[in-house]
Amino acid sequence: MKKSNEETYRFGRTISDGTSPIEPFRTEWRRDYGRLIHSPSFRRLQGKTQLFPGIETDFFRNRLTHSLEVAQIAKSIAIKLNYDLKKAKHAPFINPDIAEFAGLAHDIGHPPFGHFGESILDEKMKNYGGFEGNAQTLRLLTKCEKKQRNQLEESLYGINERTGSDERGGLDLTVRSLASILKYDKKIPKSRNKSQKPTKGYYYTESDLVNTIKEKLTGRRTFQKPFKTIECQIMDIADDIAYSTYDLEDSFKAGFVKPIDLISVPSQVRKMVADKVSKSLCKKITAEDVRQRIRLIFYDIFEPLKIPRNEIKLNQGLYEKLHFLTIENANKVSKQYSEDGYYRTNLTSRLVAEAIGNVSLKKINRNLPILSTVELNEDKRIDVEILKHYVYESQILSPKVQMIANRSKEIIGAIFDTLSDKKENGHLLMPEDFQQIYSTLTDTNLKIRTICDFIACMTDRYALEFYGRLTSENPQTIFKPF
Repeated sequence: MKKSNEETYRFGRTISDGTSPIEPFRTEWRRDYGRLIHSPSFRRLQGKTQLFPGIETDFFRNRLTHSLEVAQIAKSIAIKLNYDLKKAKHAPFINPDIAEFAGLAHDIGHPPFGHFGESILDEKMKNYGGFEGNAQTLRLLTKCEKKQRNQLEESLYGINERTGSDERGGLDLTVRSLASILKYDKKIPKSRNKSQKPTKGYYYTESDLVNTIKEKLTGRRTFQKPFKTIECQIMDIADDIAYSTYDLEDSFKAGFVKPIDLISVPSQVRKMVADKVSKSLCKKITAEDVRQRIRLIFYDIFEPLKIPRNEIKLNQGLYEKLHFLTIENANKVSKQYSEDGYYRTNLTSRLVAEAIGNVSLKKINRNLPILSTVELNEDKRIDVEILKHYVYESQILSPKVQMIANRSKEIIGAIFDTLSDKKENGHLLMPEDFQQIYSTLTDTNLKIRTICDFIACMTDRYALEFYGRLTSENPQTIFKPF
């Protein structure tokens, strides 16, 4: 019997032939959605930093709220593209539920303290397969989460006690959903030297799984171009839109930057932004281009005062009055964007709506529709990239955030070194399930990976508390349970 398009592969096995669905009232993608949002790792996202630490104010976004926003944007893009297909007399083939799932799941593998935590964990893991947020997302969904495991008696916490092999199945998701979070089709090397830069991709421990995903979805494992499903592309665009818009809003709200600051930044910052945008788009963008784009994005703030055509010729006194009036007006409106929620909301709504409206199908793959390509209009993509990199250069690299960066690297590094100290049995400081997994595994690399998994699952607050108990830096009781 021919299998339906809803054929489901879970944990490397087919569990539905499409004729007798387990729950006929919902699709397999909605089952995946449910498993994701009910998972502990998803809940922990509320305790992980997006741009600014949540303890400063309850306004700032965290990884959970960011993921919710990315999911909403991704689903809206998918619905918009299906609408475009219908208008062009094509059958819609993009699944909005999978795009939404990808948005919700895309950051679930991020460690505490965001990219700072990711950087130090990668440094510690460079001889054991590295650490990368997207790779950790796949590992967490397919290994670390506790939904599916080998049911044999000799399997403790999913690790075969007899062979030491890892037989965990994570959330037991469909391969279509898993494919939606495979942003980078590249295996991270098992080890690298100091001169080699970090690789974005998936761990070598998940390479067989990635091949299985590709084969079950397309019938083959190799492709001329990097493997990336249409839902994953949509999620990637949605993530960039969210970063460029909402991180900027948080910066406005915090008072760290105002719109008028965007055109008065030091020339070296504009140069760095231009260089990064040029590299990202493979197109030359100059510092002056950055300045002009910012002026266009915030045109209602920086537009010059309109003078009637029949206006008398300006004398020096009137010219000076207009000059200072323009400066005063720009500062006033800029301040309103920082302090008035209505202005900020209107700005973010406009930017997001414009971006979604400029996403289109680039090429339809008739043989494999899931490998069709989408794109963000070039002009709008330049705007998104400029805003995204500006926030990074002006905030992430600022002294106040770098102070957090250095401190968080110290905390994560100390926790890792303590837990991986074999001589002192550091692994015994982990919760019982992680201890058992560590002890049962026979491969040294996988033992170290287990320590990394434990740290990556921590929230910012848990990492701070764990570090405090190790060092007595804070008055934490050593008898408080994990």
